[in-house]
Parts: sequence; structure tokens; C-alpha cells
Amino acid sequence: MRRHIPSTRALLIFDAVARHHGVGKAAEELCLTHSAVSQQLRLLESQIGVRLVQRTARGTELTEAGRRYHGQVSGDLLRLQNHTLEAMAQRADGLRLLVGAVPVLAEGWLTPLLPRFIALHPGCSLHLQVFPTHLYMEDMPFDVGVQYDDAVWPGANARPLMGEFCVAVCSPHAKGRAAMALGDFSAAPLLQLRTRMGAWQEWFGQVAHARPPENLVAGHRFDLFSSLVAAVRADLGVGLVPHYYVERELRSGELVLACPHRAPSSRGYSVFVAPSRTDDALVGAFVTWLCAAAAEAPQEVPA
Repeated sequence: MRRHIPSTRALLIFDAVARHHGVGKAAEELCLTHSAVSQQLRLLESQIGVRLVQRTARGTELTEAGRRYHGQVSGDLLRLQNHTLEAMAQRADGLRLLVGAVPVLAEGWLTPLLPRFIALHPGCSLHLQVFPTHLYMEDMPFDVGVQYDDAVWPGANARPLMGEFCVAVCSPHAKGRAAMALGDFSAAPLLQLRTRMGAWQEWFGQVAHARPPENLVAGHRFDLFSSLVAAVRADLGVGLVPHYYVERELRSGELVLACPHRAPSSRGYSVFVAPSRTDDALVGAFVTWLCAAAAEAPQEVPA
């Protein structure tokens, strides 16, 4: 079956013309003649059967179809470049470990610990990438994954890593702090994480004699814990977050516990090893180190 894939040269030229809004500057950037760029554009349009550029009084501009196409292929070109640079970065005498992790755990717990592992394995080049929470892939592109217990990775060897404690945090200047400390959140503006819309209901279900707001899913919503915590700092409301993610802010006093309640959430984390890497020495060393670090982590939230 014939593949309808233009040459990389043609796509790079089209991308340059789109970015510079003209053939001349694109030719200058690519060290080509004006006629060579124009010829490649005509060949590309002929191959896909769509007009991509047009001449106007202001110069060369993309057509509507050209704008849509450029929005798609520009991202593909960037990914291709990154894949190539990643391949170039591999040393023949070095070791590479590709770790996928759920972002909140990677930012708040794993990354600060990584210097300890690198000190034990100085020849290792570690690549930390996002392990998508709600994405199913038959073949994950990681050596090791750190995700929620219920993550799906067919054939992977899964091992429990650590539990999760969620705490309600607020700004030191938040109104109603005294009432919240006694469990009265009836007037508290609750901040919501879009992927955990039932978290407040679970949390209040564990707080004895608590007075929650009438609507537990109302309030400002955020896609990321980092954005939610920034909103707490700005005193937009009260946030419910894993304790490890705000441990430093609580120690420094930048944030405070809105309520001293401590209890585990229903979520936990596991470490997954790719089926093809179960016998790899570096992978085994990383998993052993990771589990030891999790065992050293405090299992209760300090008052």
C-alpha cells in the first residue's frame, strides 16, 4: 500500500515558509534559492492535492487548508527532532533508564530523591517522562513506570510502592481558619482537581463531626496539582492535596493545614517494570532503591 507521506525536506520548507510568512526569508534560513523553495512547495501541493499557500498584496500567506495542515505537521516535525536528539544523546558506553511517572508523584516526591540514585549510579542517564493516567497503550515506552495502583500496563510486573495521604491546606491568611481547624468548612471555598471530583466527599466522610459546604463539587477547578496549589497560595480557597506534594510548603509556613485530620486516601502507587526489562540489572537496582525510599517515607501526616 502506498504511503501518503511527503518528504521531510518538503515539510521543513513548508514549515519555514509558514513561520516566516514568505518564501524569501524561508530560503535564507534554509540556505536555498528562492526557486528551490517555490518548487518544493508546488511539489508538496501537487502530492496532497490541496493549495497550501497563496500570493497576496502582503506577500505569501497560508490558505485555510495550509494553516490547518501546518498546525498538524509542525508538531510532528518537533517530535521527530526530539526523537533524533534523544538518539544522539545516548552514549555507547553509558546506561539509560527511561522512567514514566504520574506527574504529581514525579514533581512532589520522586524528582527531589533522584540525586541519591544518580550518586549510586553515576554512569546512568535517567529520562523522566509523564506516564499518562487515563491513557491505555498496548506497549508502554518505559523501562519502569510509577503510577496509581489501578494503572493498566499489560504484561508488566507490578509491585506496591506507597500509599497516599491527602490533607486540606490553605493560606496562612485564609479567612475562617479557626472554624476549619475545628472541622467547620461550611463557609470554605473548596478548590477542585478536575480528575478527582469526588475527593472532597471521600475526605469529609472520614472527618468526625465535620461540617462540609452544601456543595462539595462547586468551586474553582484545575487540571494540575501545581495550579491548584498556586491557587491556594493566592488564597483562592482550600485545596486537598497529597501530603508529600506540599511537605516543604508546610514546613516553611507558606501553607498551613486547614484541619489536623489525617487519614489515607483510597489511592496508592505501584511501580511497574516493562515485560522486556525484568532481568535488567539497572532496572532492578532502580526498583530496589525506589521501594527502599518509599519505605523510609513517613506513613503518617505530622500534626
